[in-house]
Amino acid sequence: MAAKKKKTVKKKTTRRKRKKRLYFGPETDEAIQKYQNEESDEIRANIYHATIQPSFAKLVENLIFIHGFAKNHHSYEALKGDCVSFLFENLQKFDSSRGTKAFSYFNVVAKNWLIIQSKKRVKNQIRHTSMSNVSKMKSSDKQIIERSNVSPSPDDFVISKENRQILVEIFEKLRKRISSPNEVLCLEAIVTLFGKIDDLDFLNKRAIFVYLREISGLTPKQLSVSMSNIRKHYKEIKKLNTEYYSLFFIEE
Repeated sequence: MAAKKKKTVKKKTTRRKRKKRLYFGPETDEAIQKYQNEESDEIRANIYHATIQPSFAKLVENLIFIHGFAKNHHSYEALKGDCVSFLFENLQKFDSSRGTKAFSYFNVVAKNWLIIQSKKRVKNQIRHTSMSNVSKMKSSDKQIIERSNVSPSPDDFVISKENRQILVEIFEKLRKRISSPNEVLCLEAIVTLFGKIDDLDFLNKRAIFVYLREISGLTPKQLSVSMSNIRKHYKEIKKLNTEYYSLFFIEE
């Protein structure tokens, strides 16, 4: 009998799939904690440029292209750079002890900032019209240009100045009334925002809330509760001081 041929079985070589490195993963979380705890400016700068800045850049890049923020701006690079800079300014506000991941926090911060900038851009485009061809202007555009040449009256200026002084006095009275740490942070954020009110081009209820949240570092729930308590103190102050009755103030 002929000898049986031995079957040669080829062993399958299994290649391990390389895990895709997350652009904003545990390494970035760890780098942010090191950055916040480090006292040396030089070391902090190295940590930021080595790990945090690339993660911020990729995060902002994805948000811009996914949501189409670039279409309302002349320069994508400028928009991206400004947003990354804004995230850098808010690095110390992130608190990992609250249980929020760094990616979730900065994703929301960046997205809200991009939304506000996009709306500001659209609003400015609507406001502005070309002066090069007056004959093709709409009548509404001409009326807007005519109204824009009217300067505010001295009475309006004085009234506005008096109201601002009244608000400053109310802020001081509120400081003496509140004691909760969250309410203190909320009030100081309101004072900061009030001080920069002339530099803000885009203001509505949502934008103000976002500004206050970023300045105070409070969560939306903490901010809402603190604002409600401060509003109660404000109403009491207004009742006790009749000279504040004429002040226009949004209470709702």
